[in-house]
Amino acid sequence: MTIQALSSSPSPAPVEPRLDHLVYATPNLAATVTEFRAATGLDPAPGGRHVGRGTRNLLVGLGPSSYLEIIGPDDELAPEPGQQMPFGIADLEAPRLLTWAVHPVDLEAAVAASAGAGADLGAIAAMGRDRPDGVRLAWRLATTYPAPFGGVTPFLIDWGTSPHPTAADLPNARLLSLRGMHPDPVAVSAVLDAIGVRLPVDAGPAGLVAVIDTPAGVVELR
Repeated sequence: MTIQALSSSPSPAPVEPRLDHLVYATPNLAATVTEFRAATGLDPAPGGRHVGRGTRNLLVGLGPSSYLEIIGPDDELAPEPGQQMPFGIADLEAPRLLTWAVHPVDLEAAVAASAGAGADLGAIAAMGRDRPDGVRLAWRLATTYPAPFGGVTPFLIDWGTSPHPTAADLPNARLLSLRGMHPDPVAVSAVLDAIGVRLPVDAGPAGLVAVIDTPAGVVELR
């Protein structure tokens, strides 16, 4: 189980201010949203469809400029020929907090710095989707699959002049902490330092752990 209630509320820890969003991916979007709703008391808001990629998402706000993305297969629109679902969703067997995104001041410089430190995210790509209300969102991002360092180092995104997803009316929770684990925490920290973001990283199997304060109590997402 990847959503777990905590019996006590831990003290909040500093969270990277450039956090854009957390990616919670699932092979079964409807089942995961039902589980999330029961565990948190939150009803995630529809985000939109990633036309051509075969996925859609639902969102929960985590603050004025960050959010949780719950993403999974779109049962009504399969990927177009030659396209694959992002984040390796087609290969998932269970929901998982896969990775996270940050919004650097200079996307190009951050992409180069990440690659130079050992986390090559590939070329910057332009993407977009329509919100349920018809508003068009557009962004540029650098991400690749398999993700460097198992997704513990972030991918990078720039919304430009587009409305940020948190500008919509999202249900809100509070992110109390975010931490990572990796067999080589020194190498992960080198990437984080290169792009100027912070994340506590311990030695262990690669993964992320988010602690979130919700209407139903504090939960851990991993």
